[in-house]
Amino acid sequence: MADRSDDYSLNPACISVKALRLRTYVGFNEEEQQKMQDVVLNVHIAHELHPAAREDQVEHALNYRTITKEIIALVENNRFLLLEKLVHDVVASVMRHAGVQSVTVEADKPHALRFADSVSVTMTARR
Repeated sequence: MADRSDDYSLNPACISVKALRLRTYVGFNEEEQQKMQDVVLNVHIAHELHPAAREDQVEHALNYRTITKEIIALVENNRFLLLEKLVHDVVASVMRHAGVQSVTVEADKPHALRFADSVSVTMTARR
């Protein structure tokens, strides 16, 4: 079947990295600063993926493996007083990549509250 992409337009596609489980120092009380804690990230990246999808050409694709490795290094090699700062830094890191049109990052801190599964912060940036 022929590609009839000229008959319609496509919105930016989204690459999602789901439930990226990392450990870092996050929190401002003494116990949180002494012990690494789990954080779970969901990262949704809007990118012009259609040339890669249409042509099946690697050079048009977003390298989400590279982006994910950068996120892992950023989170695991730093200390954060606030979950908000961690999310902000991840957003800024992803937005440095050419072609990224927007990113939404949600970070969950499991067991942060006694009667809740987790506490999360979500932030979005767009060009």
